[in-house]
Amino acid sequence: MEAYRNPARLFKALMHPGRLAILDVLRDGEQCVCHMEAVLGCRQAYISQHLAILREAGIVEDRRDGWNIFYRVVKPEVFDLVDQAGQLMGQAKVDSGLPRTPADCPCPKCSPEAPLVE
Repeated sequence: MEAYRNPARLFKALMHPGRLAILDVLRDGEQCVCHMEAVLGCRQAYISQHLAILREAGIVEDRRDGWNIFYRVVKPEVFDLVDQAGQLMGQAKVDSGLPRTPADCPCPKCSPEAPLVE
């Protein structure tokens, strides 16, 4: 059973729709938490809780830039795994319909003139 612990840990980290949605946002590259809040329409605490699980599993890393914390996927193969899971379940392609750049996003990437605050 020991040989299955790491794959099981990965699947456990991926088994929540909220974490899959976060990964979908991170497909476009590094993002700050405030951007994820705007895209997903979820509170910061909810997103941070799921990011902690993804970070613990070694799927994402964070970096601090002033008050902002940016997250990025360190194992991009996870996107192929998620896509394959969708195909196994009969989805041609996972399409969340999430806006990539929401109009009300205060993050430094979407609003360069906005102050760097998280």
